[in-house]
Amino acid sequence: MDPFLEQKGLWEEFHTQLIVALANAITPLIRPKYRVGIERRSYIDIGFIESPKDDLVGIPDVVVAESKRGRAVREVAPPSDEIVDGPLLAYMPDWEIKEESHQRYLEVREVGTRRIITVIELLSPTNKRPGGDRDTYEAKRIEILASQTHFVEIDLLRGGKHLPMKLPEGKEGQYRILVSRAHQRPRADVYAFALRQSIPDFPVPLLRGDSEPAVPLNQLVHELYDRAGYDLAIDYSRPLKPPLAPEDAEWAATLLQPQK
Repeated sequence: MDPFLEQKGLWEEFHTQLIVALANAITPLIRPKYRVGIERRSYIDIGFIESPKDDLVGIPDVVVAESKRGRAVREVAPPSDEIVDGPLLAYMPDWEIKEESHQRYLEVREVGTRRIITVIELLSPTNKRPGGDRDTYEAKRIEILASQTHFVEIDLLRGGKHLPMKLPEGKEGQYRILVSRAHQRPRADVYAFALRQSIPDFPVPLLRGDSEPAVPLNQLVHELYDRAGYDLAIDYSRPLKPPLAPEDAEWAATLLQPQK
């Protein structure tokens, strides 16, 4: 995996192109019983702007609260006969959209029933950073893992915090491909690998009794790199964030030397 592809502005393009490449590679392996659809999920990062006044004026007469048992109405204060002179000046919280992003993922559906058999996710940096996008993605992830849908999660990013999963100590890897078959949960297969290793093939789980085709992800990534001309878009003299470990940095410098 080329860690320079993680840079902002380039990863978004790479993510979209790799999703399309995955769909094109998987489709002929599973048709005519299944087809691959490219779906889109939107994330909006909202930031609240500080109001001119911290104290917002207004005391409610009635509070409506949500609970697990339903809506409950609680009386706070009885109405008063006192005459109100007029409205008071209050400042309401204001907000702005900091960032809006769209991420694509794949759904493998059975043609006859249109039932979703497998969801394939390719992680983006926002999925691994603390905050709204990660929380939203984790909630969707839990929803899939609680269903009868197979789940494949591809993490080709060094940055950010890994999504929750328990692995043998010392075998966590820099990159991961999770293959979670619905009938085997909570057990799952995880292909953990490092920067200097080839990206492993991964299987696409289907209905029980159907063979699982292997996806040559390493080949797809390298073909996409050449086809899209990423060598022309990447400045390999720029420092990486997060930085490479010393032994990886030495290996990368040796690898890049002929290009100077």
